[in-house]
Amino acid sequence: MPVNRSRRTALGTSTAALTLAIGTLILTAPNSAAEPVDTGKGGGAEEKGGADETGIYAAARIQYSGAVAKGGSGNVASSDVNWTPPPCWYAPYLGAKDFKKKMSKDIASAKDAPGMTGHAGAAIGEMERHYEDDYGWTDTPGYKDYNVEKDGEGMFWAGVENPDEPDYLKRKSCTDLPFWVDNGEAPPPQYEEAITPEMLAALAYQHMQLPDTEVTLAPEANTKVNLPTWAWLDEAVFDDVEATAAINVPGFNIQATTTATPKSLTLDPGTEDAKTIPANGECLIVDGRIGEPYAKGKAKETPPCGIVYGRSSDGGTFPLKASLTWEISWTGTGQAGAVGLPDGTVEAVQDITVEEIQAVNR
Repeated sequence: MPVNRSRRTALGTSTAALTLAIGTLILTAPNSAAEPVDTGKGGGAEEKGGADETGIYAAARIQYSGAVAKGGSGNVASSDVNWTPPPCWYAPYLGAKDFKKKMSKDIASAKDAPGMTGHAGAAIGEMERHYEDDYGWTDTPGYKDYNVEKDGEGMFWAGVENPDEPDYLKRKSCTDLPFWVDNGEAPPPQYEEAITPEMLAALAYQHMQLPDTEVTLAPEANTKVNLPTWAWLDEAVFDDVEATAAINVPGFNIQATTTATPKSLTLDPGTEDAKTIPANGECLIVDGRIGEPYAKGKAKETPPCGIVYGRSSDGGTFPLKASLTWEISWTGTGQAGAVGLPDGTVEAVQDITVEEIQAVNR
């Protein structure tokens, strides 16, 4: 996802100083449970000990369901090395009163921190004016008293890091100041990284957990030189798998479901002294299955999917890699039909012993 780093720079203040000033506002745990807060309408969630129709969550939690990993990324690798899930995004954060409470505390702490002089100190002061005195940046309006008059009518949005993004700079790139969005309204168009159903689909893809690729072989783990080894997959593998990511807070509800459908199996024998069947090593789905189970009497036949090893493994093994390719698509809020995403793969390695066929001369 592209990041525009040139906008919303504080007037008369360096970008580096402003980034330092707002660094503590970035949410670093988007998947952790959020604490409910009171909207200011009375009878709020905190009084009842849980979220209800009057509660606004302190941070938008992305809720994952379906075939997703329990923690962190799933086991699917994208076939497109240039495609990646969003490294960060902007999402609903706090209602006005709770935002004021947190910001006032953070600003006071920042002012007392060592080294907060010069440009950094000026950035803190300008940020305080931005939320207290309606002081705007170059292309965004300020807020009077943290917008508390509109408490319950919207939320401040803030940057959220993707904890599974390995690139530190990308993960930290959503550094714009928190901004207000009315309930039921879309974020201002200049915030290109505001969370969308398409981004949720990518995050669901990242967290998707697909069945392990367990290829059945005949012979199972010990085969002979020049003897065709049959390979096939259990029919149960061919069920579609779904993963859903959603954000549900008052005034903002979006979701996306990513679906994976088995497509083909690719075999890599683990040695150049072998040939695959078919020759390119890719076994397609035919009549709802990949490959064909071996049956007695077929030893001299050519399998539709398999391997022929040309030499022995000399007492060791060859690492047979089986990669199952899944076709990925998504549907979600505001999306009329399924939209394609890059194919995903799940790999597994099996150790294969290959022996010479012993012949008896008479």
